[in-house]
Amino acid sequence: MVFRSGSASRAATRLGTALRATAAVAALGLGLAACGGGDGGRGGGDGQEAGATGGRGTSGGHALHTVMGDVQVGPHPDRVVVLDTDALDSAVTLGVKPVGATTVAAGAPLSTYLAKSAVAGIKPVGIIGSPDLETIASLKPDLILGSKARDEKSYKELSAIAPTVFTGTTGPAWRQNFTLHARALDRTGRAAEVEKAYTTQVKQVVTALGGAGKAKATTVGFVRFVEGADIRLYLNDTFVGSIFHDLGLGRPADQDRNGFSLDVGPEQIDKADADVLFHSTYGNPEKAKETAVVGGPLWHGLTAVRHQRVYAVDDDLWMLGIGYTGAGRILRQIQADYTGGAGS
Repeated sequence: MVFRSGSASRAATRLGTALRATAAVAALGLGLAACGGGDGGRGGGDGQEAGATGGRGTSGGHALHTVMGDVQVGPHPDRVVVLDTDALDSAVTLGVKPVGATTVAAGAPLSTYLAKSAVAGIKPVGIIGSPDLETIASLKPDLILGSKARDEKSYKELSAIAPTVFTGTTGPAWRQNFTLHARALDRTGRAAEVEKAYTTQVKQVVTALGGAGKAKATTVGFVRFVEGADIRLYLNDTFVGSIFHDLGLGRPADQDRNGFSLDVGPEQIDKADADVLFHSTYGNPEKAKETAVVGGPLWHGLTAVRHQRVYAVDDDLWMLGIGYTGAGRILRQIQADYTGGAGS
């Protein structure tokens, strides 16, 4: 992809906003607290996305209506900073390599499922929910992508650095978020191609699963073992739940409801009963109770386990791959697991 360089006036604007941001950072004391989300700053949050539409502006850029108000974005931004994994997925999917991105933890990789070439050279700019404003300003971005749920407290300072476009949250609204990201990046044509390809892939997977009727008649659940928390059975208002919905899959009674997760103890793992079961682990398997549960009698009594239709999956992909590239990889895994061999 060929990126357009900014004009001299645009460079001057960047310099001015960077200087203002430096002053704002000093005033703030560089002391932002980390986001205290239920997933420890990781993806998969619930919530609803505010509507967002974009219109062509009068100065070569375009205006966006966002959850934080109207934002004027320049044409074809190419120095982009992303503050969460969904924005990173969107940018890479649309052919844009950000200049900066937050990570889920200090020293963690930017992504384990995106191609290494797609994230090589991207500078870490803090932890999700606690961006390093000084580092962001030093990159002289022309666009910042994030969410109100993660970074509302930093919005004013971020906006002083560059046009800042926030979605409401991440998770089930990932498609709407992608649409807003594409408008902000001025790549709506490419976005339409991506969305069409995803729809086609969904249809192919449904066919591979035996058709819509068989998919609907098959209950599919997702269990996440989390170190330091209860076991989570993911409900419909999640990224994973939205993919199951796209495929028209049946859902276990205890998981076929609105909301983020049904949290249970090891003695309640029977609530995860389903025809097919996917599970992942965040943290140490023993501390997350995975080792004890998967080795116990209640787990082995589950329908999916008895019929060898239970599959361990990559937690980073299924929880952090919130976007079309991540969703595409999950679809391929679902198809492969359904149609090709015994479970874990």
